[in-house]
Amino acid sequence: MASAAQWLEGARPRTLPNAIAPILVGTGAAASLGAAVWWKALLSLLVSLALIIGVNYANDYSDGIRGTDDDRVGPLRLVGSGVASPAAVRAAAIASLSLGAVFGLVLAVTTAWWLLVVGVVCLAGAWFYTGGRKPYGYSGFGEIAVFVFFGLIAVLGTEFVQAKQIDWAGLAGAVAVGTFSSAVLVTNNLRDIPTDSETGKTTLAVRLGDTRTRTLHLVLMVVPFVASLALAVRTPWVLVALLAIPLAVRSNTPVRGGQQGPGLIPSLRDTGLAMLLWSLLTGIALALF
Repeated sequence: MASAAQWLEGARPRTLPNAIAPILVGTGAAASLGAAVWWKALLSLLVSLALIIGVNYANDYSDGIRGTDDDRVGPLRLVGSGVASPAAVRAAAIASLSLGAVFGLVLAVTTAWWLLVVGVVCLAGAWFYTGGRKPYGYSGFGEIAVFVFFGLIAVLGTEFVQAKQIDWAGLAGAVAVGTFSSAVLVTNNLRDIPTDSETGKTTLAVRLGDTRTRTLHLVLMVVPFVASLALAVRTPWVLVALLAIPLAVRSNTPVRGGQQGPGLIPSLRDTGLAMLLWSLLTGIALALF
């Protein structure tokens, strides 16, 4: 039976910035419209955290039963390593996703009924990323999904439930967070190109190949800082987010330097930290506008 520490590692805590960052930016965008609602921001955060933990467990379960995690570099996989049964990991995924659905239901009931449809789409996206007969994560659509779910939907959804509207600043922030989140996945999939190629997992990195995937990571890391320049039209204080540039450069260094396997793990960490710092500073700047 897996220990508590192994369950925590299986939840992949290094991916939590992907859940926290969009709430910071979305709340900042709502505050810039004079409409921040603290308890809705908190509920949005709980939804985001529950969904990302749920999707991490769901991926662990689906990849594990397919055997694609049997020889893998990176964090512990519960099913693939054999420390937890597939049924237990599947139950953990369902519990996390269900908890997120409950929090989301509260937001929908207190905001707009059609958010229920958005919630159903998010849950389906979480499960079928690596689940089902034809998981879209195995066909190269993972980065697009991350951009949509943890960028556009998460940021704009957080802004909307508080302000009852979205605006161009929220959209710019959503694009920035979405590209950061996609960069995290690009790094992960770059690291796993050798094993994914062998197991038939055709990620975007496998499709693009090593060199072009490294170029893609660089492009994705540049976009948020271009967004900062655009957001300066709303308030020049948002340029403080440029302080995240050194972290972004550090995150790209192993990628640019041709690191493989374990050598790319620091890039995963630093990409997430750059996203979190950029989002925190941007959210505060927008809120103070």
